[in-house]
This record gives sequence, C-alpha cells and structure tokens, in this order.
Amino acid sequence: MNNVLSGVWALLLGIVLIMLGNGMHFTLIGLRGGIEGFSSTELAIVTSGYFMGFLSGARYTPLLIQRVGHVRVFAALGSFMSAALIALPLLAEPWAWTLLRVLVGFCMSGIYVTSESWLNAAATNETRGKVLSAYMMAQTLGIIGAQGLLTLGDAGTSVLFICASILVSISFAPILLSAAAAPVVSVARPMSLSNLFNVSPLGAIGIFLLGGVYAIQSGMGAVFGTQIGLSSTHIALFVAMLFAGALVMQTPIGWLSDRMDRRILICGLSVMGAGSSMMGWMAGDALWPLIAAAFFAGGVTTPLYALLLAYTNDALSAEDMPGASGGLVFAFGLGAILGPLAAGGMMEGVDPYAFWLVIAVTFVAIALYALYQMTQQAMVPVSETDSYLNILPTASPLVVEVAGEWAHEHAEDEHEAREREAEYEGESALEAEREPTLEPELPGAELPATRQ
Repeated sequence: MNNVLSGVWALLLGIVLIMLGNGMHFTLIGLRGGIEGFSSTELAIVTSGYFMGFLSGARYTPLLIQRVGHVRVFAALGSFMSAALIALPLLAEPWAWTLLRVLVGFCMSGIYVTSESWLNAAATNETRGKVLSAYMMAQTLGIIGAQGLLTLGDAGTSVLFICASILVSISFAPILLSAAAAPVVSVARPMSLSNLFNVSPLGAIGIFLLGGVYAIQSGMGAVFGTQIGLSSTHIALFVAMLFAGALVMQTPIGWLSDRMDRRILICGLSVMGAGSSMMGWMAGDALWPLIAAAFFAGGVTTPLYALLLAYTNDALSAEDMPGASGGLVFAFGLGAILGPLAAGGMMEGVDPYAFWLVIAVTFVAIALYALYQMTQQAMVPVSETDSYLNILPTASPLVVEVAGEWAHEHAEDEHEAREREAEYEGESALEAEREPTLEPELPGAELPATRQ
C-alpha cells in the first residue's frame, strides 16, 4: 500500500484539503442560515441548488476540458468556487445563496472530474482498486475533519467562510504540482432513465431514493441541529457522525456484499437505516441518542450507494457499464435535488423532527422495493457478480465508470483464480490416489547390506 500511495499522495492531499473546505461550507450553510433567520424551506432550496449545479457540472465539465484543457478548467473552477465561498456571508439572502450554491456545486463537480482523471491516470491496472479506495477514504476523512474545524470559529462572522475559501485555494497546489501529462477525459453519454430502469429496476429506483437521503443528511443535518437548539459544537459532531459511520461500516458491508444476495443486503441495510432514523426521531434533543442515530443512519447510506452500483453492474455487459454509470449518477442527482425540498417542507409544516421521518420513510421505500424485486427476478449467483468497491455519492461519473470496469475485471480475475485453484486441488487429490501405499517399516528390521 505504501508503494501505491507514494505515487499519488500529493493528489490525495489536495483532495483532503478540498473536502475540508467543501465540508465546512455545507455545515456553515445550516449554521449561518439559522442565525440569519432563514426558514427550512428556504434552506432546502439552497441545498438543492448545490446538487443542481453538481449535476450540471458532471455533464458539461468533460466538454470544457476537451475544449481548453485540464489546467485551465481546474484553475477557473477553483477561482470561481473560492470567490463564491467568500461571497456567501456578504450576500446573506436566500436567492443569492441559491445562485452561489449552484455555482459551488458546478465547480465542485468539475473539480472532481479533473482531479479524478489525473488520479486515474496515475494508477495502473494492478493498483487502481487500492488507489480508488484511498481516494474515497481521503474524501471521507476530509469531510469529517471539516466538522472539527468549525468548532474553532463563529458562524456569525465571515472567518469560517474565509477559512473554507483558503483551504479550497491551497488545495490546488499539490494537485497541479503533482499532475503529469493531462489525461484524456471521455465520459460516456448517460443511459436514459427508462433504459436504466429496464436493465435494473432496483438500481434505478434505489439510487434515486438514496440521492434524497444523502442530500437530506448532508445538506439539512445542520439545519435540523440548529432548529432543535444544539450548539455549534454539537451540530459539527452530529454531522461528522453521519460520515464516520460510513467509514466504519463500509468494509464489513463490502465483505458481505460479495458473499450473499445483494438484494437481501440492500433490504437489511435500508431497514437498519429506517430504524436508526426512528431512534433519532424519538430521541428528541438528547445528544447521545442523536449521535448514535446519525452514526448508523449515515453509516448505511454510503455503503448502500456502492451496493446499488455493484448490483446494477451485475446486470450489465461491459459495453453498457459506461452509459449506465452516467445514468445512475443522473438518477442520484435528481433524488438529491428533490429530497431536501421534501424534507424542508415537512420540517417547516410539521416540526424539525420531520427531518428523521422523511429519511425513515425513504429508507422503508427502498427496503420494500428490494423485497418486491426479490419476487420478480431470480438471484444472480454470487460467483457471477462483480466485486464491491467503496464509492462515495460525491464521485463523478468518471470514477463510477472506472470503478465499475475495475470491479468487473477484478471479479473475472478472482473467478479464474478460483477455477485454477479448484483444478489444482482436483489434480492433487488424483495424484494422491495414484501413489502406491508404502509398507510400514517393522521395528528392529535391518537394512539390506549394501553391495560392495
């Protein structure tokens, strides 16, 4: 692993710094919005604006890169994002924040595409799986670390927004200085949602619903904490736990994914997410039950995303994977736009604890649809499924496409290795049967004299 990281550590450092800045601004929106007196609906629209920009950036950034090159696109998007983060406290109006968040989302999506293309070019076929896993871990650690930085300042001032802007600005240095030749970026045209549904109904519906869950958790978590009266430190801890749970639970869930019917696991994790959300709803403003609910509800969200990607890949040919990857990211983005709007409306119309109810109902919908699909389609044998890989919902279509191809190739290699091992064991057993049985040597028997 050290040999793998030695070639990409600077790129990963840049990613951590980007996520520190982006993670800070996500929580700051909820904190500062509460100070400014924004309603839940207004903050929900602001949250959805980010995902509208993110979805647009994923579609158009590759075209910009092909036109003017990696470095120019990367520098331009970084400059616009840094400026938008500083402008947020200066233009504290819902309409202005929505526009700025659309811009930030577009820039972040483009930054992901650009940096991920460099990271993919720096990996080899042998190291690509480990590099992608390290990349996802760097993203998660950056988001969690950002919540700790929020405790060092006051959301009522511009200081934390400026710090987020600085982190994003300096993150480009290690990435640009370590990136070698600009790789070719070619993102396949997304598969239409109707075709995606025909290929994998559970993948299409599940990823759409999960987009809403992820956007509510990441975008409205700080809004919920503010409205129930948590301190800024406790809100930062609450948001951090939404992502820390995924860091802990990803590996065991991935291990199970490669050894059982993935629909059963999707259903089970969704039930777990719904149960954790109901625990958060019943917890009221009690801190530690809320932290536990965030840990488990957030902990199943990211693994579910990777699990739904893997399940969809199982039903695809290698030629269809690139287009389906784009279609899945698009479906997830649509859910991420609509989810906060539903949660914001419920939080304003009912009470702030509707945050948990909307998440729970969405998890239940995923679980029920997974159960329904188990009655409609036969199970894919485990030996014919692709490998599971830790992919975060923030990944661009480029990484989703690359990860899908790697998982398919890795599964084929493992299948061939198992076949060779079975053949070797069979040959060894056959040879053992053919060997003559040696007579045991009698005690005291003398060896025959050696002929002189």
